[in-house]
Amino acid sequence: MSLPHPTADQISLPIVLAVLGDPTRLAIVRYLASKEGVPMNCSKFLDLASKTNLSYHLAKLREAGVTRSEAVGTSRLITLRRDDLDKRFPGLLDSVIAAAEGDKDLPAVGTAEVEVSA
Repeated sequence: MSLPHPTADQISLPIVLAVLGDPTRLAIVRYLASKEGVPMNCSKFLDLASKTNLSYHLAKLREAGVTRSEAVGTSRLITLRRDDLDKRFPGLLDSVIAAAEGDKDLPAVGTAEVEVSA
């Protein structure tokens, strides 16, 4: 099953900024950036929110064009769409992530190791 994603040209700056304004979604993006190019199972983010709430946040990131979600069996693998975002808005992602690095109020990701087989 293929999930809908906006094309690079359809990614909108106001929508990206609004999506990244949420602390949970910003924490997800920051973590994905730290693991650049490695698809992450959505279970990696379960320490941030309930499954339902996490599904909501991941959908918002995907719909905004910030992440790509690939269905693999019963799992979703999440990657950051850095190339598309950098082409569309050069330097934006790096600036947002750098500003978030020192923010002690953002939730930590990856502290609960949960393995889900694909």
